[in-house]
Amino acid sequence: MKQMRLDKYLTETRGMTRSEAKQYLKKGRVTVDGTIEKKPERKIDPENATVLVDGELCRYAQFHYFMLNKPQGVVSATEDFKERTVLDLIKEPVKDLFPVGRLDKDTEGLLLLTNDGVLAHELLSPKKHVEKCYYAVLDGPVGETEQEQFEQGLDIGDEKLTLPAKLEPLSDGKNGVYITVCEGRFHQVKRMAKAVGREVLFLKRMSMGSLQLDPELKTGSYRELTREEVELLKR
Repeated sequence: MKQMRLDKYLTETRGMTRSEAKQYLKKGRVTVDGTIEKKPERKIDPENATVLVDGELCRYAQFHYFMLNKPQGVVSATEDFKERTVLDLIKEPVKDLFPVGRLDKDTEGLLLLTNDGVLAHELLSPKKHVEKCYYAVLDGPVGETEQEQFEQGLDIGDEKLTLPAKLEPLSDGKNGVYITVCEGRFHQVKRMAKAVGREVLFLKRMSMGSLQLDPELKTGSYRELTREEVELLKR
């Protein structure tokens, strides 16, 4: 990998600004391979150098991938002047992080956050038809008629019908269903339910492509994706 300026390395691994990084260096709070380094222009190998800030090891990764179990009440945005955003839930100082797609403010569940723009584009591209599965609680039962309507495509007020989708009623006593779509239209699941005469009372995304919501991940919590999960998504 190419050599990287030390101040840039600190901005990417510690979430600092360049000016903050230079102040840390000036005060002797940064060591490179065991030696105090004060020069921001110092070139290092980001994958092999051992860099410590106040004795804490910096870990370099070109891209980061986080699985968030999004709670209700936060918006899927990088910033919002009125609402709490999903980025407010991520404590790691990762630069240029953003949510891949959107979940409504009142929708829970799986949300991928990354700074890998190429992967995000692949997952969101309409041409890729990446499947997204949701658990929904409806205001009444559905059956074979509604399942067939989902499979044929629904008129939800757009220029085109929705692409074929799956509706799977569950025996959970709550009028629960699994809904699987391969598009990302605005409020799509809620509008599809309404098109067959039902309202969505609760909505939670369970999967996106190969990525499944970790059942051990509590609402509002997150974790980094495993290497295997990232590789499967990139396929």
